Parts: sequence; structure tokens; C-alpha cells
Amino acid sequence: MPLATPDTVVSDAYGPGFRSLSSEVHNRRPPVEGTIPDWLSGTLIRNGPGRFEVGDTRVNHWFDGLAMVRRYDFADGEFRYSNRFLRTGAYADAMDGRLTGQFGTDTRGWRRLLDTVRSLGLPEPTDNTNVHVVRIDGEYVALTEAPRRVAFDPETLETRGEFAFEDDLPEHSTAAHLVDDPAREEVVGFSTQFGRTPQYHLYRVPRGSRHRERIASVEANGPAYIHDCSVTTDHVIVVETPLVLSVLQALNPFSEGAMDMLQWDTDRETRILVVDRDTGELVADPTLDPAFCFHHVNAFVDDSEGGGPRDRPTASGDVVLDLVEFPDGSIVDAMSMAELDGDGFPAVPDARLVRYRVDPATNAVDRSVLYPGGMELPRVTREAIGGRHRYAYGQATDRDGANGLVKVDCETGTAREWWEQSVYVEEPVPVRHPDADSADDGVVLATALDVDRGQTLLLVFDAATLAVQARAFLPHAEPFGFHGRYFADL
Repeated sequence: MPLATPDTVVSDAYGPGFRSLSSEVHNRRPPVEGTIPDWLSGTLIRNGPGRFEVGDTRVNHWFDGLAMVRRYDFADGEFRYSNRFLRTGAYADAMDGRLTGQFGTDTRGWRRLLDTVRSLGLPEPTDNTNVHVVRIDGEYVALTEAPRRVAFDPETLETRGEFAFEDDLPEHSTAAHLVDDPAREEVVGFSTQFGRTPQYHLYRVPRGSRHRERIASVEANGPAYIHDCSVTTDHVIVVETPLVLSVLQALNPFSEGAMDMLQWDTDRETRILVVDRDTGELVADPTLDPAFCFHHVNAFVDDSEGGGPRDRPTASGDVVLDLVEFPDGSIVDAMSMAELDGDGFPAVPDARLVRYRVDPATNAVDRSVLYPGGMELPRVTREAIGGRHRYAYGQATDRDGANGLVKVDCETGTAREWWEQSVYVEEPVPVRHPDADSADDGVVLATALDVDRGQTLLLVFDAATLAVQARAFLPHAEPFGFHGRYFADL
């Protein structure tokens, strides 16, 4: 079968991966090179920005692009693709020529001032939910760090309207990542409350419910800008870095967005908050040298001697957290459009895959590097969440002219990598074979922008070897997105 060319030709005015997409398709069957495994039956849904301009005005930051959900459906060796913008208030404003970006885009003026006055302080948060997706009480929900959520149809991707929890848990900002724990059949997240005594509110949402049950409220230092969290069978773990949020700046109606609130405090350390999931007790809060983190890999409890494998975690041992760590918070500024629209990606230090081992008995933490290469957007299989994982997959980031895929063996410290020149791999999503006989029996799904072709590919990798089993050629070049989930039972 001849390979497809993209429906639209993208402009060279902006950096690859940061050019707006206008076309929407539904249930398109793209050409596929190679073979998609017959056992792969489910749907990957990803979220991310799809449009960066309103009229002649371009948003200032990658995080402010208009939300576009993308659907990659697999059944009986076949593949179908859909994409659609969320029809939100932010989208309606953009169609009317009004820019309402919030993270790093200038929203100063009378509109923001009026929003601030009406809300008695903080401006009305955006509904541009462009970061992640989750399933709650049978609804498929798009998420961002602002405390608003939007439901959508998982088949058609049509917007269903705003999703609301049935509780009054305080939140001024919130987790864009909710941990889906299959063992305890609940999702876990947190919200941040500003005020004289800022707090992090950790919560669970049991399956079949849309009521957040508070696990604990922990006093915040800063508070910090926190993007992600982890769970073990017994704990919720939050990493509080020195990238702090200025509450006073949040109240300033003339700020340019959330980025104006952020400040790297060189006098602060990074604090690891380990909370008991059942009692809400803060069982450990050790500190270490300043570092910044967007994304966690996974966490587990290790009560074995020497940290070796064990059959079943208990609450009596070390709490082990794997995450990708930046030396400071400069990466947030580096994702402004002024930086990304240049000749290449910003010259900031790469994140490294590190392991924090916390001893709750002594409130001490040890730090070790698991993979010295650049890595971001890390994932483990859904089955491994909260338990001991062996393999972590991520975007490999430290080569010029490409982003690759890396698989790290977290027990041996070895790694396997895949690269192709001019191909930029996004977040990899590992999917375990339903009858797996090993931890890496399955596939890894990843979208990748082929810059030379001006086209996005959906790549299916063998999870053990990283050999490419199939390439699906999408009908256009998707702008770089953020996160997604694979639903085997959609």
C-alpha cells in the first residue's frame, strides 16, 4: 500500500510540533506499514494543544494552546484515528477572536480585571483542559491544572460539557495527573489551596463515584507548583520543589498568567511528602537538595533486605519513588513559544531518571540515578502502578534533531533505546499482553512527528526489544501533545 501524504501542508513559520492544526477527522483508517498485533484491542486517547493562534495573536506558552483530544483505536489488527477540539468556553472565545490563555499568555486588561473582581480575588480559571484524560464514574474527562474539567464522548470525541465533582473540596489549582490505581479501584489526586496557610488536599475517588474523599490535608511550603503524584499500595506521595507559587501575584489582575506566579526559591529544599492512604498520617517528609520534577514514574514499598525483589509490598519498609528530575525550574520558562519557535529545542538541562528511597523510620531519603541519559514523559504499565515495577519507558531527549524512545531496566540499570533522525517521539504508553508471561510482554504505543514528512505517525513497538512492529501514517501533523491513557474496555 502506498504511504499517505498529509492532508494539509504546515507552515514553516513556527517550530516543528508547534504549528496549529485546523483539520478534524473521524474514524479515519490511515495506511499502516507493518502489522498491528491481533490481541491489541482497545483505545488510546491523548490530549494536548491543537491551535496556538487567535487571529494574528499567538499564545505565549505551549501550555496555552487550545485543547484537542485524539483517539487511536485498535481492533483485530486494524487501526482507526479521530481528532477533535474540545468545544469549551476558551474555544468559543478563540472563534470570536478573543484570546483567553492563562498559563503564560498575556490576559491583562479589563476582562481579566472584571473576572478578578467578580471572584473576589482569583480570576476565573480556564476551561481549556488540554493536559490529560481520565475516566471517572463512567465519564471520560479532560484535565488541566486549573480546577475545571470537561467531559467528552470517547467514541465521537464530542464535548459533553463541564464535569463537576459532587463535593466541596477546596482547590485553587489541581493535579492534571490523576493516578488510576487498578488494585484499589480508585483514582488518586490532589488540589492546592492558597491562603494564609496554604494546603495540599490529597483525595481518592472510588470507582463508580464522583465524590472526592479527602485522604489528608498537608500544610504547604510555598505552596509549590506540583504537576504529578504517585501511590504505593499504602501511600500517596507528593514532591514539593522550590518552584513556588506567589499567592499575592495570583491576585494581581495585571499578571500574564500562572507563569508570573512562579519563582525558583534558592533557599528552599525539595520535600518528599509521604502520606498513609488509609489514616491520612504524614509518615515521612524528608528533604534533599533543590531539584524540580514534572512527572513521576511509579512508587512502591520495599521491605526486602538489600532492596531486592519481593512478592508482596507491605507498609513496613522503604518507600521507593522513581521520577524524572530537572536540576531547577528553568524548563517551565523554556517551554514558552518564544523559545520553542526557534531553530531547535531550548538549551536547558535534560531530566534524569532518579530513584528516591525514603525510610519512614528515620525520615531520611537517598537519591540515586537510574539512567544518566535525558528522559521525560515516563510511563509504566497500568498493572504495575503502586507495586514494584521493573521497566520504565520514556521519551529519550538528549540527541539533536530527534527524540527517541528509551526503556530502562530499573533493577539492572541497563537501558535500550530507539531513534530515527528527524523523528520526534512523544509520550510512550506501554500496554501489557493480556496473557503476558513477563513484565515486558506487550507493546508500546507512541505518536511521533516525522519532521521531514510533515506528518505524525502512530508507532507500535515491541515492548521487549523496541523493534517497530507497525507504523500508521496519520492524515496530518499533530502539534506536540502531552498525555494520554489506554482504555482496554472502552
